Amino acid sequence: MKRWRALVVLGTAQFLMVLDTSVMNVSISRLVEDFHTEVTAIQGVITLYTLVMAAFMITGGKLGDAFGRRRAFAAGLVVYATGSAVTALAPSLWVLGLGWSVIEGLGATLVLPALAALVAGAYRGRERSVAYGVIGGLAGAGIAVGPLLGGWVTTYLTWRLVFAGEVVVVVAMLCVVRWIPDVPPGPRTKLDIGGVVLSAAGLALVVLGVLQSSSWGWLKPRNPPFTLLGFAPTLFVVAAGAVLLWLFRAWERRRGERGREPLVHLSLLGVPPLRAGLAMLLAQNLVLLGLFFVIPLYLQVVQGLDAFQTGLRLLPVSVTMLLSAMAGPLLGRVAAPRTVVRCGLLVLLAAALWLLGTIEPRLDTLSFGLAMGGIGLGMGLLASQLGNVAQSSVGEDERGEAGGLQYTAQNLGSSLGTALIGSLLIGALVHAFTTQIDDDPKISDAARQQAGTAMEAGVSFVGTDQVRAATRRAGLPPAEADAVVDSYATAQLDSLRAAVLATAGITLGALAFTRRLPAGRPERRSAGRSARENGR
Repeated sequence: MKRWRALVVLGTAQFLMVLDTSVMNVSISRLVEDFHTEVTAIQGVITLYTLVMAAFMITGGKLGDAFGRRRAFAAGLVVYATGSAVTALAPSLWVLGLGWSVIEGLGATLVLPALAALVAGAYRGRERSVAYGVIGGLAGAGIAVGPLLGGWVTTYLTWRLVFAGEVVVVVAMLCVVRWIPDVPPGPRTKLDIGGVVLSAAGLALVVLGVLQSSSWGWLKPRNPPFTLLGFAPTLFVVAAGAVLLWLFRAWERRRGERGREPLVHLSLLGVPPLRAGLAMLLAQNLVLLGLFFVIPLYLQVVQGLDAFQTGLRLLPVSVTMLLSAMAGPLLGRVAAPRTVVRCGLLVLLAAALWLLGTIEPRLDTLSFGLAMGGIGLGMGLLASQLGNVAQSSVGEDERGEAGGLQYTAQNLGSSLGTALIGSLLIGALVHAFTTQIDDDPKISDAARQQAGTAMEAGVSFVGTDQVRAATRRAGLPPAEADAVVDSYATAQLDSLRAAVLATAGITLGALAFTRRLPAGRPERRSAGRSARENGR
């Protein structure tokens, strides 16, 4: 059992990384209350956390290669614990963002690429498959424990205790970090600062544009800080990010041609199994974090559930994800990764469509619970395979870089999931509410005009009690106020359906990227040439 000690430390780190986000997602309403802010501000904090990780994950992997992966892992834990301490003591929203989104996020950029490479370096063959299955299972456990633990602590004590507890866990991990076998660091080269700046800025602008689309509007200006040619700035910001990413690609190629060490060897993206695995990781996390943002938001804002009750509603997806991820290595004995991933996507698609049919004013039916369980089952099947696919597609010297790409894809998916699906939720809410009040003869033109003015000033996902209070302040008659509130309640349901439907569409589209996943079941792949041959 001594050889599995390293997995205890590495698995605990993976558990903590996932725990953080799930705690935040079930604590949305409490955070809004504690910091006297709006849902969109908390959405921004959650998105910034994953964006920081996506933007600097490759850099973290590069630093691990240069200074040693175990050393980078330990240093990342120290930074992460510092961020957790700041978060636990945060007196205001901007300090919360600094501690959780920025400092913890930067710590994770050192921990996660090193984690992926250390697992691959510590285990071989079937043991490596088992290790990645355990890592995926512990990610599922973090999702399982996060809503319940975070929900209970948030409801009956304070969410701050979760982050204080993380500091204690990290200190314990640092005491036994030498259980993890290390490999000598590679030759130190000058960090590609230009590549870091271009990649980080490009990703940041893309995600920022998507995130702000709910308040700025996509084309027609809603409430933007400025307009361009009469249009909302959203698509211009996204386009600017895309241009910077194109420049990053050109910069990396030119740097490689001059014999300088690039931030990332773009040739890695030419390995078909790795490229397919990265696309699947992005899609998986986009769907998962999108659902884990909009479902808790609806449960807390619309149904008025506290954080612990919200965690209980999310328990089916958490438990089934844990079980199916842990079963991944067993499935690998009888099915190729491509087969398991495709089955996972089909299960996920069926569950999302099932979930769509269960959306009612009260999300507490058995059918809703079973649909959520199906979501977790599909997610777990994906999690059980994709980490091993990414790391087994490259050679030993490339694993740190591949780990950076792996977690970049995951966190970019998480950022886009929270930003895009959250934006779709708000956009669909505006459209549905406008349609509802336009079609309701009980609502006067004056009330429609007031509602339109309010939406132009900015939209947030709020409860019907706040809408009713707004109708009272506007002096609407009781019958007309009831009609406005009913229209808003119906629009909330329609917007949630639109968000879930979008995740089903993304899942369906992801099937197209599975063709290059490994179709065989070899015990080992010697990366490079073998991985390329396997992907053809």
